[in-house]
Amino acid sequence: MESRKKAKTGLLLVVLLGTALVFCLGVLTPAISVLSSIDGLQIRLHDKHGGMVVFIACLVLIGHFVLQYRGTYKVAFLFAPILILWLLSIAAVGIYNIVKWNPRVYQALSPYYIYKFFRETGKDGWISLAGVLLCVTGSQTIFQDLGQFTAASIRLAFCFVVYPCLVLQYMGRAAFLSRNFSAPLNFYASVPDRLFWPFIVLATLAAIVASQAVISATFSTVKQCYALGCFPRVKVVHKSRWIRGQVYIPEINWVLMILSLAVTVGFQDTLRLANAYGLASMALAFITTCLTTLVINFVWHRSLIFALLFALFFGSIEIMYLSLACVQIPKGGWTSVMLTAVFLVIMFVWHYGSRRRYLYDQHNKVSMKWILNQGPSLGVIRAPGIGLIFTGLANGVPATFTHFLTNLPAFYQVVVFVCFKTVPVPYVPHKERYLIGRVGPKSHRMYRCIVRSGYKDVQNNVDFENDLVMSIIEFIQLEAEGFENPDGSVDGWLAVVRTSEKFGKRLATSELDNREESSSSSGPPFIGSSSRSPALQKLKSLYEWESSPSFRSPVELKLVDTKFKDMRVKEELLELIEAKYVGMSYIIGHSRIKAKWNASFLKRFVINVAYSFLRKNCRSSAVVLNIPHICLIEVGMNYYL
Repeated sequence: MESRKKAKTGLLLVVLLGTALVFCLGVLTPAISVLSSIDGLQIRLHDKHGGMVVFIACLVLIGHFVLQYRGTYKVAFLFAPILILWLLSIAAVGIYNIVKWNPRVYQALSPYYIYKFFRETGKDGWISLAGVLLCVTGSQTIFQDLGQFTAASIRLAFCFVVYPCLVLQYMGRAAFLSRNFSAPLNFYASVPDRLFWPFIVLATLAAIVASQAVISATFSTVKQCYALGCFPRVKVVHKSRWIRGQVYIPEINWVLMILSLAVTVGFQDTLRLANAYGLASMALAFITTCLTTLVINFVWHRSLIFALLFALFFGSIEIMYLSLACVQIPKGGWTSVMLTAVFLVIMFVWHYGSRRRYLYDQHNKVSMKWILNQGPSLGVIRAPGIGLIFTGLANGVPATFTHFLTNLPAFYQVVVFVCFKTVPVPYVPHKERYLIGRVGPKSHRMYRCIVRSGYKDVQNNVDFENDLVMSIIEFIQLEAEGFENPDGSVDGWLAVVRTSEKFGKRLATSELDNREESSSSSGPPFIGSSSRSPALQKLKSLYEWESSPSFRSPVELKLVDTKFKDMRVKEELLELIEAKYVGMSYIIGHSRIKAKWNASFLKRFVINVAYSFLRKNCRSSAVVLNIPHICLIEVGMNYYL
């Protein structure tokens, strides 16, 4: 499959389709959960048109989404008691209805009545399964929190708490309806009058908890898609007091709120919302089964026959329910189709444009021969300081660097090519995150740093500068101790230096608590004064303090051992520490992307219209990387894809 381009593209589309359905459920689940939880008010308040119910549902939805930015850590301890109380309450009402109205309803557990039902109803019975569909769609939500709970705990909770309570409730509803044919098809009709208002409150709280699971799963899915290059750049917020893996994305939160309010106001009833929700749920379940079949065969290395049996057993059941859900497309299911299509187009266009841009950079990177011919000075004036060039290339020199030198024949004394890469694992330990290497001869003072992160990791760049410099210093000293490039090339050898036993023991670090001291001092004791004026340093310090309250105080680095066999190593280390003290500048490309003039109409529309629109309306790279504007240099680049 890896060698077939069409097969890879088809698999990508299937995965993106499943992801788009997750986003669609992130819109529909809060709407249908909240609206159905307070739907009983329509009977009690004699609201024939449902306007008051929709208004209250919208207020609850707005409050729920507005409070998302605070996280759930303060109220998370209430989630389990609310759900347990809700499940036990509906089970108790179910038992009450069974005893009061029809104690013989337990006979419905026999599979014989399934056969009898379809024998007597025929096609109408098959169509009626669309209502049964909603009894099972919500069960998949409990598996959305696998990142916070183990699979065993979820199985135990479902088998011994959730499933028995639901069965008792549905049996109670059946017993009530068997003796009250004229009663409205509403859950609250079977609830005793004394318990009506407590159930309204409890149902609303349970709906919020259920919606929270889906909203959190949507945030997590968007974060992972963004990390893997399949979603536009967004702001990912994570605080240490939150549960690991729990993130908040402001843009997605407001989009979900607006769309949830739109479908709530647009439909104003749970029937059409249920049709849309059922279609999205069953389509997602079917795609999950298809992808799991591939995982069983290719990842778990189980036999193909076992994988096909798995797909045949579960897929046949899901196909039956999916066909029923497709019948409901004209009755509200079109909403799921439309939302899924929009999310799918956004993700595919972004992935396609980003991939084409990466291939363009890969094809136009600068040869090492050109770097070597320029000499140690690179043919320009080398100014004090460190220049961090951000690129998507893990090897080679990006065209952004030469474009900068062509237009401004001066650069920093130390050059570091920084590349952020997402690897296919959930988390990367901090000590294994930095890969350090050298670009060109030692005299060029050019290095490469690849920052690896998992698709669930949240980047925290507060200590990035200190970690980077300390990693390069460790690399230089490891190199001096005999860890030379095994193949002798001038680019390509990288080392995970933070796993060294000596890491952090070769330097003495001390934080400068007073930012005035850091901006006006003449420099470390062993180096000369900084080339920047005190006024400029003070301005930079004040800007960093005001723009980032969590900005860490500057760290002063000193070599513990100043005796080296090779004085060139000591000279290189001192130059690096001095350059770090002078300051760092961040160089990123400010690209203008256009399709080639001879490209097809579809490609020109995707690149020039769709992809350009997404790039202009998403977060910039500088904002995502939390780069201070005073340290940012953008290099204009033209891309013709």
